[in-house]
Amino acid sequence: MLGLVLVALNLRPALSSVSPVLAQVQQALGLSATAAGLLTTLPVLCLGVFAPLAPRLARRLDAERAVFAVLFVLAAGTALRGAFGSVGLFAGALLAGASIGVIGVLLPGIVKREFAGQAGPVMGVYTMSLCLGAALAAGTTVPLSRAFDGDWRPALALWALPALLGAAAWWPQLRQRTRQAPAALAAGLWRSPLAWAVTLYMGLQSSLAYCVFGWLPTILIERGVSALRAGFMLSVSVLLQLVTAFSGPWLATRIGRDQRPVLVWMLGTALAGLLGCLWAPLGTLWLWAVLLGLGQGGQFSVALLLVVLRAPNPERAAQLSGMAQGVGYTLAAFGPLAVGLLHDATGGWAAVGVLFVLITAAAAAAGWWAGQDRQVPV
Repeated sequence: MLGLVLVALNLRPALSSVSPVLAQVQQALGLSATAAGLLTTLPVLCLGVFAPLAPRLARRLDAERAVFAVLFVLAAGTALRGAFGSVGLFAGALLAGASIGVIGVLLPGIVKREFAGQAGPVMGVYTMSLCLGAALAAGTTVPLSRAFDGDWRPALALWALPALLGAAAWWPQLRQRTRQAPAALAAGLWRSPLAWAVTLYMGLQSSLAYCVFGWLPTILIERGVSALRAGFMLSVSVLLQLVTAFSGPWLATRIGRDQRPVLVWMLGTALAGLLGCLWAPLGTLWLWAVLLGLGQGGQFSVALLLVVLRAPNPERAAQLSGMAQGVGYTLAAFGPLAVGLLHDATGGWAAVGVLFVLITAAAAAAGWWAGQDRQVPV
């Protein structure tokens, strides 16, 4: 469990550490809003594109050794963002995103195998760790930058150190030679409407989350909030996800076998928070940041829980995880890019608000199908 927590802590800092210093990065490297959108989109796209690599690595090494090896690639990619200018920044984002995509596919299968009777609570702890890592990176990157005389490069590169710590904590797992590696995606999953519903829900709610990671501080700064306060607000919002990251799966499994009521409730809460951050009076921003964090923590943890609950066995859980994260995160990557394109085209955030409403509505439709008490075929 300790190894799982410390590995999970490293699966979001590479994504959430950039947005608080994005304005500095744009100014230093001369990036347009579209290029900045590509920078926030690239690691998310890699989550999906490189997810199919996970079963191949696991079959060659086994799942535990694959996680261990890829943690070092994650550390290298995270450190590379602070070197070689734009080339290093984008190359590091690619390596970090690819690493997170591989590890993220493998861990749910390990949870299904090792904690079969406690899937809900364990996935809650796993999601809490993801949220905590994201919050720490969002809240401390600007202070780190100021500690280095305003230089954002070492502030981004230092997030490689927790990945090395995670590898050290995972080391004891290498003594297990389980060889229970996930198989490649079976044809039956591609033909399963339920598998596609889980996949679309994972992708659409993740798209909203990565829009927040990539753009919320920039939105707040353009509304007149200081860079330090904007990064702190993102950090607090993500930190509050810890509450529903654990309670969401617990509640979803306690009120019955149907997860739809909790799912729709979390989506609605997150949307209210997003729209409030866009248009509500500045004096009320903390309220909307709180609602945003509570909603997004729950919708993501329930998405991960659905992968476990809708699968009849550990192998199917790993396959469904690969499909949901591979296809879902590829879809999610277009959210941050669309925000940059819309802002460049309109010069404001009104069209972005409409985009958030449309994505939430589509996620609710997919979740309504995915939340029913059924399982994908064996």
